[in-house]
Amino acid sequence: MNKAIFFDRDGVLNIDKDFITDINQVILYEKTPEIIVYCRNLGFKTFIITNQAAIARGMMLENKLLQINEEYKTLLKEQNPDAIIDKIYYCPHHPNANVEEYRVNCECRKPHPGMILAASKEFNINLSKSYMIGDRMSDITAGSLAGCKTIHCLTGKHTEKPIISDMKTDESLKPDFLINNISELREIIK
Repeated sequence: MNKAIFFDRDGVLNIDKDFITDINQVILYEKTPEIIVYCRNLGFKTFIITNQAAIARGMMLENKLLQINEEYKTLLKEQNPDAIIDKIYYCPHHPNANVEEYRVNCECRKPHPGMILAASKEFNINLSKSYMIGDRMSDITAGSLAGCKTIHCLTGKHTEKPIISDMKTDESLKPDFLINNISELREIIK
């Protein structure tokens, strides 16, 4: 079985600008490509697990997000050819969506673990040997429910109130590790 690093996108790999609807809005953190390469060199598959409510809110079409996802992977590789993301999993849903077709209570929107579980099936991932890294407790909850070790990255929106969800979360849940920024992953994952 494979082991994996699941990264939240906004606030972990790049500056969180609320809703990114164009690749030109993406500003990667300085060490992001280097850290992805570091994880891959340790034998981890690398994934992005991201809620993308801009689709549900009608701010962009799902096809536009698919284009941004490809451009995002290209941006990483331009900065370091070995900074490869195996796949980007995204949830376009929101319980209060403006676009009716996306107004669903799904199993993919974090804090649900659906995207991580999908990656696990598709790529034969041993979740107990894998990590979920996120800036919000919804990321930590999703990783914990999937059986991953969790790393709370204190960048992005780590101090903001929980995201809107149909899921009651365990307020006593704590991450396995805390880091101030993505570059500190080297101290945890060896």
